[in-house]
Amino acid sequence: HNLNFYQNRSPSQPDGVYIKEYHKHWLGDYTRLERAHSYIQWLFPIQEPGGNSYAHVLTLKEIQHFRSDIELKNKLLESYKLMLDFYGIRLVNEKTGEVQRAGNWKERFENLNRNSHNNLRITRILKCLGILGLDRYQKPLVRFFLEETLVKGTLPQVKQSALDYFMFAVLNKSERKELIKYAFWNFEPKEQFVWCSRKIRRKL
Repeated sequence: HNLNFYQNRSPSQPDGVYIKEYHKHWLGDYTRLERAHSYIQWLFPIQEPGGNSYAHVLTLKEIQHFRSDIELKNKLLESYKLMLDFYGIRLVNEKTGEVQRAGNWKERFENLNRNSHNNLRITRILKCLGILGLDRYQKPLVRFFLEETLVKGTLPQVKQSALDYFMFAVLNKSERKELIKYAFWNFEPKEQFVWCSRKIRRKL
C-alpha cells in the first residue's frame, strides 16, 4: 500500500489524493495542511499505527524497497520539504540536511505554538526519515528545534516534545548523544535536566 502510494499508483485514503498532487498542490496551502489530519500517515509511514485507520503501517519489505530506491527516497524528500515549508523552515543543504528559518518563520512558528498536534507530526516525520534511509536529515532538524526552543525561546509549545520525543527519534547513537549534550548545556535550571542520568550528565 505504501509503495503503491509513493509510486503514484494509488491515492491516499480516505482523501483520494495522489503523491504528486500533494507535492504540487498542497505546498504552501497552510490552512489545508493544518486542518486535514489524514495525509500525514501516508506521506510519512512508520511501523506503528496512527490516527488514520485507512493508512497502513510499514512492512519490512516496504522498508527495504524504500531504502534501496533512490526515486522513492527523492519523493520522501519532497514530502519532507512540503512539511518543512509548513513549519517555516527551509532545507538549505540536501547533502548535510542543514535547515534554517524560512522567510515566513514568524507566522508559521505562531501556528506551531498554537497547534500542539504538530509535535506528534514532527515526531512521526523524524521516525520515518530514520526508518526509510534519510536518517542524515534527523539530527539537523532536531538541533534546529532545540536551538529555537532552548536558546531563542521562539517555540515554547514545542520545547517539551523536542526534549521528550524529537531527540530520541534520532537513530544514530553518537548524534543522539551530541543532541542531548547540546540540550543540557542550553537548559536551565541544570539540576532539572532529566533526559539523561546524573552519571552521564557529569561527563557532558
